[in-house]
Amino acid sequence: MSALQPPQLTAIILTLNEARHVQPCIKSLGWADRVVVFDAYSQDETVPLASAAGAEIYRSPFENYAQQRNAALAAIQTDWVFFVDADERGTAELAAEIRRVTGSRGETGWYVPRHNVIFGRLTRGAGWYPDYQLRLFKHGHVRYERPVHEIAVVNGAVGHLENPLIHYNYQDVAHFQTKQRAYTAYDASMLKAEGVRPKPHTFILQPLRHFYWRFIALGGYKDGPHGLRLSLYMAYYEWVKYRKLAALWRQP
Repeated sequence: MSALQPPQLTAIILTLNEARHVQPCIKSLGWADRVVVFDAYSQDETVPLASAAGAEIYRSPFENYAQQRNAALAAIQTDWVFFVDADERGTAELAAEIRRVTGSRGETGWYVPRHNVIFGRLTRGAGWYPDYQLRLFKHGHVRYERPVHEIAVVNGAVGHLENPLIHYNYQDVAHFQTKQRAYTAYDASMLKAEGVRPKPHTFILQPLRHFYWRFIALGGYKDGPHGLRLSLYMAYYEWVKYRKLAALWRQP
């Protein structure tokens, strides 16, 4: 890369059966130098739709999220990587900011805020904003760890962008419940691995603390009834998490 040539930026979209989202996501990233769809052998029309939209296609079996992101990083060569999920959308404002910081700033990685659209509504409280995700970084300076809720480990300074990704998070209550059941099972297994045992009062106090944290401390009340519902849901799934943890300890 010469002094006058801007760094190459590649947007990578991880997919598994994302036919509903993949083309709008690719279209929202048309400002990137390359758009790569890194697919885990989808069974729907994800790959042909992505190819028709102009994306480069790579495929790799899915083991866990950290493995898949690391495999994507190993498969391509570029100056900068911008990871985007299929249910996220870039904006013109975010594109301009990314071009500016990758061309003129010295940070190695950047956190990107997200606007979460939950049940069709933009959600600004209860922990869903700014919802920073470490997604933009110089290639070769990051690796991912932990199979679920993966963590990006960056070699170098990290900054925070101002303009958000748009995240079409939970489509409806059924989608929300499916995701939370998976998250609580994983979180319970992690707590057991750490030797945490729930006590009788845990099943009352932890959900109450979680509701207060979501609704009051994180401003869920600002979203009105929508924020109240989400805070109650998350308090309930806190209870579910510890119920699953207790069940794990009862296993021989």
